[in-house]
Amino acid sequence: MTVAPPVIEKLRDIVGEQRVLTDDSAFQQYGVDRTTIWQPAPGVVVLPETTEQVQEVVQLANAEKLAVVPSGGRTGLSGGAVALNGEIVIALDRMNKVIDFNAVDRSVTVQAGMITQQLQEFAEQQGLFYPVDFASTGSSQIGGNIATNAGGIKVIRYGMTRDWVLGLKVVDGSGNILELNHGLVKNNTGLDFRHLFIGSEGTLGIITEATLGLAKPPKELSVLVLGVSDIPSIIDVLKVFNDGMDLTAFEFFTHNGMERVVDHSEVPTPFESEAPCYALLEFEQTSEAELDRAMELFETCVMEGWVLDGVISQSLTQAENLWKLREDMSETLSQWKPYKNDISVNVSRMPEFIARAEALVSEQYPDFEVVWYGHIGDGNLHLNILKPDELSIDDFTVRCSGVSKQIGALVEEFHGSVSAEHGVGLLKKDLLSYSRSAAEVALMQQVKKVFDPNGIMNPGKVVDAI
Repeated sequence: MTVAPPVIEKLRDIVGEQRVLTDDSAFQQYGVDRTTIWQPAPGVVVLPETTEQVQEVVQLANAEKLAVVPSGGRTGLSGGAVALNGEIVIALDRMNKVIDFNAVDRSVTVQAGMITQQLQEFAEQQGLFYPVDFASTGSSQIGGNIATNAGGIKVIRYGMTRDWVLGLKVVDGSGNILELNHGLVKNNTGLDFRHLFIGSEGTLGIITEATLGLAKPPKELSVLVLGVSDIPSIIDVLKVFNDGMDLTAFEFFTHNGMERVVDHSEVPTPFESEAPCYALLEFEQTSEAELDRAMELFETCVMEGWVLDGVISQSLTQAENLWKLREDMSETLSQWKPYKNDISVNVSRMPEFIARAEALVSEQYPDFEVVWYGHIGDGNLHLNILKPDELSIDDFTVRCSGVSKQIGALVEEFHGSVSAEHGVGLLKKDLLSYSRSAAEVALMQQVKKVFDPNGIMNPGKVVDAI
């Protein structure tokens, strides 16, 4: 598929001469996300500034029978923003403004290209808090977060992105502008199409604006890192702390992953002794009594043999360094081009699932290094297989993708998800059947047909057009 010169001229008429890019460096920048499997090959990149410009580009794409790939912060890990076949890439980087703020409703309306960290900083300036948080907040965009229903480190307390979306403005696959829910908390007037676009990965249309709820900021946060005797014991620790106090985060990582972070980020190890794995807990220290309660729960876990050692933050700097042990994990491991499995099961079934998954991984990857980490407090595990230097990326991918199907079958047995928070994109499309029935996939295809009748929106991602 190619984009003809007359079409490129029409795109320049819509967004401006300098906002239509056709050089290879632009294709490399805007035509791919953080996956390393595919080489981008878009036909043209456009950078609109308004919803109306997005609409005109989508209408032109329909008229010319050209496919469209939405491009946000390009921090995805499933190939959802990859353009492989001469598509029009619509990059939302210029659509990054605050449109409205309402202190009474505790809501803010922003363009979809706003960086997550900028939204968090804006909320803080208003004395409020946007709680969706993860390692890529400095580069991810709000539209992409919504399109993948991003989760992150605060889900155990605040939920997923979906829980904070009060309204959306979207351009669907036909080029219609839809204004969904208008920021209302209660609106029981039929089907809520807003929730179809959340998590749709750009397959139904392009999110251009979002109205998001904000929360009261948390009080002083304390971070506790615990050395844990084994992965199943982490679930015991989680239960004890969940029963005993309100947590804002509960994360985990294995020792080999932490070692790499310490070397890469030059942060101190949490304590002298080593443990097979670690739990990171965060909670609001509203009083000394809350701190005392955390120490009591810690001592209980030590007496049970689940926890070997621990440290609690004594300053903001120490809290930040403890968080880096977990937050820097993905960036650190990226240099080994890991094959990632982003899976989830109900927390109550975690011990059994982890034991089965550990056995499978040990059997299938005896010569690969495997790093586990994730948001275990909400049932989300990230399984990372590190690529050996001597193995080509193609051979490595083939070997790992085959085992991913076995992991998918295990996830299906536990009624879990093959994509807890990263989306399906291209990478997990063949694994979708392990989490969704044939009837559900068929319904997804029919929904896509309604909103995108010509099948131009992010083709090949999640499900095929019909």
